[in-house]
Amino acid sequence: MTTKVSAVPAGRAGPRPGGPGRTVSGVCHGTLGELYQGPLRAGADPDIALVSFPVDRHSWVYFTPGGAAGPPRPPLGEKAATAARLFLEHYGLALPPGTWSTHSDLPVGVGMASSTADIVATLRCLFRLFSLPWDLDVVLGVLASIERADSVFLDEFALYLSGRHRVVRRLGTGIGFHTAFVREPGSVDTAAVTPPLLEHYRWRGEEYERCLADLLKGFGSGDPATVARAATVSASLSQEVLPKAAFGDLLARRERFGADGVFVAHTGCLAGYLFTRRPDADTRSELSAFFHSLGHQCSFAQGGYG
Repeated sequence: MTTKVSAVPAGRAGPRPGGPGRTVSGVCHGTLGELYQGPLRAGADPDIALVSFPVDRHSWVYFTPGGAAGPPRPPLGEKAATAARLFLEHYGLALPPGTWSTHSDLPVGVGMASSTADIVATLRCLFRLFSLPWDLDVVLGVLASIERADSVFLDEFALYLSGRHRVVRRLGTGIGFHTAFVREPGSVDTAAVTPPLLEHYRWRGEEYERCLADLLKGFGSGDPATVARAATVSASLSQEVLPKAAFGDLLARRERFGADGVFVAHTGCLAGYLFTRRPDADTRSELSAFFHSLGHQCSFAQGGYG
């Protein structure tokens, strides 16, 4: 269950942050969309369930105590600033004078969990600043107060209900992929696309249920090829409601490049290939030329953990 974030009684003694000049940081990885996004089970009132696809790209948040208090330079984003306020209220703490700074590898609105990663990085920074133990219930409570979220607060795969902020099943760290992917133009407003997604899940509930069962079977047996096949099915189902322009070309040429599957950011702008083995230099050159012919720059990244 999710813990509600609320203020603690006034006057509660709290931990003291470190001395002036000691920079503290929090870091959180992003995602390359999802290996699965769909209903947890077929039914008339589906939840949005995710198996996010972690990527080795990150959001960083820094706080350096000391100096005059003032607005962050550069400021925290609105959601990260709200997370900081909720954290301080929950523990009955006051932020000391100091300076925030941030950096991110994760573009906004493309399906890389940038806002959730910013929030989690901010919370990690604050836990470290005040020498408090990491508390997942507090993190989930903060997220529930702000937005639907990805499971980037975990350092493993998970089946996660994004609206309910509930971890249904932890899936471990045994699966990993090499990826080649592109970012299509534009951005996606997740809140705006939720109603048509839920209607699609009602219509295709049984197909999603089989897809999720196959995906979980692959995780359970440590078989990345099975996971990749299920991810391709999930991506294909997503194409019916939130299509990616490059998806058909990717799917048609998957075997030519020796890819094990195709993945997308279901509510974003990413599409790419999953490889259980690292593509060699020639294959990378061919992939880059192929994506360039579609009008996109190819990117390579390590996804997952195995």
